[in-house]
Amino acid sequence: MKALIVAPSWIGDTIMAQPLFARLQARHPGLQLDAIAPRWVAPVLHRMAEINEVLDSPFGHGQLSLKPRWKLARQLAARHYDAVYVLPNSLKSALVPWLAGIPQRVGFTGESRYGLINVRHTLDKLALPLMVERFAQLAEAPGTALAKPIAHPRIRSTATSQATTLAELNLERPEHIVAFCPGAEFGPAKRWPAAHFAALARKLAEQGCAIWLFGSPKDHAVAEEISQLAPGLCRNLCGATSLTQAVDLLAMAKLVVCNDSGLMHVAAALDRPIVALYGSSSPGFTPPLSDQADILSLNLDCSPCFKRECPLGHLDCLNKLQPEAVLAACRTRMAP
Repeated sequence: MKALIVAPSWIGDTIMAQPLFARLQARHPGLQLDAIAPRWVAPVLHRMAEINEVLDSPFGHGQLSLKPRWKLARQLAARHYDAVYVLPNSLKSALVPWLAGIPQRVGFTGESRYGLINVRHTLDKLALPLMVERFAQLAEAPGTALAKPIAHPRIRSTATSQATTLAELNLERPEHIVAFCPGAEFGPAKRWPAAHFAALARKLAEQGCAIWLFGSPKDHAVAEEISQLAPGLCRNLCGATSLTQAVDLLAMAKLVVCNDSGLMHVAAALDRPIVALYGSSSPGFTPPLSDQADILSLNLDCSPCFKRECPLGHLDCLNKLQPEAVLAACRTRMAP
């Protein structure tokens, strides 16, 4: 059997789909499972044992691009997939598998995708409150209850790949790395203040920790602000690594302190100890799926608001989450 995954466009969402892939492999011995994904998501799929090949999806957010979609559909048709699992709920994500004539097209009905999806699941948000549960449901027949528990997502990082990454970046490996992930692609209402990160960096450095900052090129400026507020204590790697390299470096961390972000889910899938900081969002839908994760949130009356920027202008949900409280959680997580 050959099957295709239409992957989400977000790193964290793709991480949370890995238990689905494991279930499909377990239920269909010998299954060849490929994935089609945007190139910024592909590196985490390459680190999943269940995925055979990752194909490039060239479409940006919101692009219809009918002619390129038809061309891609012809390429997929030549691969003779028996089934496709369409994880995003958009109409566009189901169009190419339908054009490719893949016989079984599995997914939630989504944006009225009748016909495009022919193995249709109806989403019960109360029964499936977590995104990882919703993805795993697609391994079941429609109308069948989800088998629980669901294993935590896992991705791979080997000692060999870690050594290669260190050599590529000309880095030496400190004894105790604490990774900070100060960015959040969604917006500033999910970002703990730079001054708080810097205060935490100073305290952790006193305990002999090396502070490495991870993120995309968009996060470089905020990471540089943290570095300047904690002079000489932080290595700013935001934008200096590929996602593949960031996976290997995060795998070496003794602790990861992060906002609600894609890298939070990467760290969880690597089974690293995590202190996750929540402001405008909620761990009720996409928490870090790990037995080694502590979630810190002030649970104010105004949160979660799920806004990109604080609608009240004060960002109390994160500004009032003091470094001392986060330090206490860090010490607990790092305790022998």
